[in-house]
Amino acid sequence: MSVLLSILAVGIALYLILYYNVIRGSRCTSSVTLKGKTAIVTGSNTGIGKATALDLAKRGARVILACRCKQKAEAAVYDIRRESGSNEVVFMHLDLGSLKSVRSFAETFLKTELRLDLLINNAGMLGPGYTEDGFGMVFGVNHLGHFLLTCLLLDRLKECGPSRVVNVSALLHRLGSVDFALLGTHKDLVSGQSTWHNFRAYCHSKLCNVLFTRELANRLEGTSVTTYSLHPGVIHTEFGRNLKLWQRLFLEPISKLFFMDAERGAQTTLHCALQEGIEPLSGRYFSSCALQEVGAKGRDDALARKLWEVSERLSNLS
Repeated sequence: MSVLLSILAVGIALYLILYYNVIRGSRCTSSVTLKGKTAIVTGSNTGIGKATALDLAKRGARVILACRCKQKAEAAVYDIRRESGSNEVVFMHLDLGSLKSVRSFAETFLKTELRLDLLINNAGMLGPGYTEDGFGMVFGVNHLGHFLLTCLLLDRLKECGPSRVVNVSALLHRLGSVDFALLGTHKDLVSGQSTWHNFRAYCHSKLCNVLFTRELANRLEGTSVTTYSLHPGVIHTEFGRNLKLWQRLFLEPISKLFFMDAERGAQTTLHCALQEGIEPLSGRYFSSCALQEVGAKGRDDALARKLWEVSERLSNLS
């Protein structure tokens, strides 16, 4: 019995060491206030997007929750208004799996809102399916929808500078690649819809986020708009809601024990959105509220430029 207790005690001690030194992550230390500023946060009805929106609202920003599900978004608006004490939190419908919806959102926003200081491309998904326009769902939501949204709002961001675009990527971008031939034939970065294909599609889409940020920074050089990509950490959220039931049941206890909560997971996003003095680092990648090096493919300027050009064509911008 004493041996079992000793093993249990060691296990708890190791978990606590891991939790306080790795899992909790770093915190955004910026004390910047955002009175008079406007922010858009995509996918902000739950998880790190909601936590990000709450923090921005507490700082005085007008926050637009850009979400697909009206019911969940309106519940999030209620929660954030109550917790922040701010009524400057509103929902606007955005379905990143529909280029028509992205254009409609941008048109409505530009007609009804005078400012845009922060665009936080937070929404992401992992799972099977296809977008309204026939693209692989992961590629369409995680990259192409955000690409089009950002391009449509760039002029307003420039008018309101200094402003920032923050793209939530992931460490798994290191496992990603971009197969333009496959994108041309399948309108996707993978050739199937299996669990393995879905995982690969996610990795590829996160590399696209990094490359998009890099090329966007190059194109914004000389303006007052800067942009950053980031790995938020491994978060316990509803992110895997599109996975199969057995996969969710397997991951749930693991994520509760070893993954960060949403508030902790939002810290690097907030650092990139708020931290003063990082403007010279536009186009770079952050993790744990600090500058990090991206994988080799994420530093390929020619690849980033080609992805931009292909994305323009696929979203009918060019």
